[in-house]
Amino acid sequence: MGAIESTIGRIKRMLVDGELRPGDKLPVEKDLAASLGVSRNTLREAVRALTTLKVLQTRQGDGTYVTSLEPDLLLDGMGFVADLHGEAGELQFLHVRRLLEPEATALAVGRLTDDELAALRTLLTEADALVRAPAVDHQQLMANDRAFHNLITARCGNPVLAALIENASGHTVRARMWRGRVDAGADSRTVAEHQMIYQAIADRDSERARMLAAAHILGVERAVRAMTVPPPVAEPAGAEELS
Repeated sequence: MGAIESTIGRIKRMLVDGELRPGDKLPVEKDLAASLGVSRNTLREAVRALTTLKVLQTRQGDGTYVTSLEPDLLLDGMGFVADLHGEAGELQFLHVRRLLEPEATALAVGRLTDDELAALRTLLTEADALVRAPAVDHQQLMANDRAFHNLITARCGNPVLAALIENASGHTVRARMWRGRVDAGADSRTVAEHQMIYQAIADRDSERARMLAAAHILGVERAVRAMTVPPPVAEPAGAEELS
C-alpha cells in the first residue's frame, strides 16, 4: 500500500474511532502530517482524494472540515459508473432500481404523511397537464418523474437505501427521456403507472405498491433494452438461391 492510501486509511480510522466527527475541523496541515508521520505533500494528496469522495470539504481561507457524512452525500459519486459505461451503465442502474425501489416503496407506505400524499397528488396533476400539452416538455416531465419517485423513497425509513435509489434514479434520466421521445405513448403510460402507485400508497396497501413499482421500472428497463439491441440485418435478395 502506498503512502497516500495508507494516509487515507489512517484518516478513515480517525473517523471510525470518533477522533474526528461530522463538522469537525482538521488540525492544521503541519500538525496533522506530523501526527500521522507523513509528509505534508502526502497528506495534501490524501485530503484531496477524501474531498473528491465528499468525506472532507476544504473551505478557502478557513481550513478543511469533515462533511456531514450523510449517505446521500457520500453515495453521490455512484453515478460515475453509469457515465463511464454509457447505455450499458444506464441499464445496470435501471436493474439496481428494479431490485431496490419496490421494497423502498412498500416501506414508505406507512410513513408518508397526509401532506406528502398531497404533494404526490400535485405532482401527478402537473404530470398529467404536461403530457396533454401540444408539445411535451420532456425535461420538465423527467424532473416531475424524479420528484415523484424521490418523495416516496425518501420516506422508506432507511437513509442508505434511499440514497442508493436516489443516485440510481438520477442516472437513468437520460434513458427514460430517450424512451419518451421514441415511444409516443410512453409519457402517458408513465403518468398512469404513477397514478396506480399513488393509489396503492393512499390505500395503505404496501404489497400492491411494491408490485406496481416493480412493474413500472421493469417496463422502462425492457423498453430501453429493446432500443439498445441493433435491428437484424436484412439478407440481400436472392440469398437463399446462393446458399
